[in-house]
Amino acid sequence: MIAEIIAIGSELLTPHFQDTNSLYLTEKLNELGVEVGFKTVVGDNRDHLTSAARTALRRADILIFMGGLGPTEDDLTRECVAAALGRDLHRDSEIIAEIYKRFAKMRRKMPENNDRQADILDGAEVLPNALGTAPGQWIETESGDQNQYVILLPGPPHEIKPMFDEQVVPRLRAHLPQQFIATRVLKVAMMPESECDQRVAPIYKRYADVHTTILAGAGEVQLRLTARAESQDAAQQRVDELSGLLEDELDDFVYSTAGESLEQIVGYYLQMRGATIAVAESCTGGMLGERITKVSGSSRYFIGGAIVYDNEMKSLFANVPPMLIAQHGAVSKEVAAALAEGIRDECRASMGVGITGVAGPTGGTEDKPVGLVYHAVSDGKRTNVVERKFLGDRDRIRWWATQQALDMVRRMLM
Repeated sequence: MIAEIIAIGSELLTPHFQDTNSLYLTEKLNELGVEVGFKTVVGDNRDHLTSAARTALRRADILIFMGGLGPTEDDLTRECVAAALGRDLHRDSEIIAEIYKRFAKMRRKMPENNDRQADILDGAEVLPNALGTAPGQWIETESGDQNQYVILLPGPPHEIKPMFDEQVVPRLRAHLPQQFIATRVLKVAMMPESECDQRVAPIYKRYADVHTTILAGAGEVQLRLTARAESQDAAQQRVDELSGLLEDELDDFVYSTAGESLEQIVGYYLQMRGATIAVAESCTGGMLGERITKVSGSSRYFIGGAIVYDNEMKSLFANVPPMLIAQHGAVSKEVAAALAEGIRDECRASMGVGITGVAGPTGGTEDKPVGLVYHAVSDGKRTNVVERKFLGDRDRIRWWATQQALDMVRRMLM
């Protein structure tokens, strides 16, 4: 079955607010075997919302409206969905009594406009809201030979999530055909999306029953595999089979098959080897250390490090010879190597990481443009240095640099 999620609120059409509820609902719907075919954001406009509802009724089996159930004049979801369905609204006195009790508990007088929250579509089943004044509604209708389910939910995340989990999911499960779903996510480090797809497309195209989605991020590509079958074992078998072939093709570019982040994987390897790590960061300004320490238990392997923006700090904290900086410049493979080796020695760690570059948007030159970053990893026996030229704004360049450094650590530990 195909679902459409309609998020309602003019604030969602500004740069200041983001719809996060739909991400949660999508995950829950996918677990039920329901594909989300459409997501729509509509402002608080009667004509626009009614039109969006009518469009959704023509193309989706499950319609979920989020928001617009409050007491104010711009809360139009009930009226617009009723118009799209050709149904009337009636005011439920029991709901009004419950809202009144809620205000009484807070020792506040209930405004008269709260009565609007008791307007229920004819034929709808009320979904009580224990955490707010706006009840949800469940409506069953038909479109040709296919049943349709129209669901009205409040907008606040702390209200919509328990209502969906406790009241909507059981109702959907009772009406949907039983399906078993298996998923797996392969995470690929430091490979362009186009190259990744070129290598794996001939493989996953042979598996028409496994849905493969490729998502590209900064320094990472995710291959998301989903299979549906009449049993969990059958679905899992298809996902596992395809996953194994993709891993064979991509080899050590795949760093995770169970959802772990790159910093988690690095932490696993460090603990497996009984190793420790320290960092000396220039252009990343502590982002690498922050990513490593974001993982719970990282104190077992992360010693510490230094943010060495100033050249004197490179010498003071990572023992980089001033003459080396003068000869090659702070942004150079030689200084990156010296940072990695120096911070390793100073912190008495098993491994040291050095990063130096030009994060921009200013500071670049013809020889050393914005986005040029040198990364070095040293384990005392060898020092690997990688030069990269990253594109994007300052934050993106810095993130790419930490991703490259973490992947170098992973590969050295492997």
